[in-house]
Amino acid sequence: MNGPIGKARPAAEIRAGRDEDAADYIRLIGDAWGEYPNCILDVDGEVPELRALASHFEASGGAVWVAERAGRVTGMVATRPLGSDNAWEICKMYVEQAERGSGLAHVLLGGAENYAQGQGAQRIVLWTDTRFDAAHRFYEKRGYVRAGSIRILDDISHSLEFRYAKPAHGLVIEALDAAAAASAERNLADILAACVADGASVAYQAPLSPETARGFWRKISGDVAMGNRLLLVAWLDGRMAGTAQLNLAMAENQPHRAVVEMLLVHPGYRRRGVGRALMRRAEQAARGIGRSLLTLDTRAGDAAERLYRSLGWVEAGRIPAFARNADGTFGDQLFFYRSL
Repeated sequence: MNGPIGKARPAAEIRAGRDEDAADYIRLIGDAWGEYPNCILDVDGEVPELRALASHFEASGGAVWVAERAGRVTGMVATRPLGSDNAWEICKMYVEQAERGSGLAHVLLGGAENYAQGQGAQRIVLWTDTRFDAAHRFYEKRGYVRAGSIRILDDISHSLEFRYAKPAHGLVIEALDAAAAASAERNLADILAACVADGASVAYQAPLSPETARGFWRKISGDVAMGNRLLLVAWLDGRMAGTAQLNLAMAENQPHRAVVEMLLVHPGYRRRGVGRALMRRAEQAARGIGRSLLTLDTRAGDAAERLYRSLGWVEAGRIPAFARNADGTFGDQLFFYRSL
């Protein structure tokens, strides 16, 4: 990539990294690792590529960038193709402690993601040490979720690493396992809170506290782990845009049935096909596990009602004054079913 990929504050510049920046790469990584116990940077023994990092990534078809403020390198990021499934990896993502919270990390990572997408990446992955809690929160905020097993490194720091991933392009819907569901809790809580603030009838009323929203998704993650629930998440161009669930915990005499619950699309991503795609995927997933009857309920008059009818769902009944609306009035609830 030629030239800057973004700006954090007016005095910060993002430029292509050079081999001559080796001392800055080593300083940034060494300082970050030094914040954690028993995390040791042995450059010549374990990461000699830091001595010529730009050449290292160029040889693999990737690139590296640094953030520079007043002549001092204050952050870095790199990306490279993985050679399979059109996936690219984010690597060497570090910013100085004084820059954290300034938005610089988002600019660096966003620029690297955009570059990878421009090179045809369909999926973006990264590895992060299990000790780096702040990094986990940052990546999760960017829409990444835990994916796959923990990686054990044979290094002097006895490192264990989480793998994170997300789709890079277009509208993509995936079912999350328990680890991915837990790592998505913050993003899903934001989606739930935004929908409640927008007037959605989903058992909560505004303002919904972050603690309550996170608590709800923590319970859902537990249900996923127990096999009682299927959690679907939609990404739109790499951003988590919506979610839906299949409640699979049916009575003993109803093994053929599941309930669609909590179809949520962030207000910022509506009218772009996200809700429709989630419903189609929920129906497909239900068929795949042998469920032949789906049910759901929704507040009468909501946009969701029109969506369900357009998808062929059949109204089964109405209960007047079922739940209180945000303005204090009561709304009717509609019940739908769909045979698969």
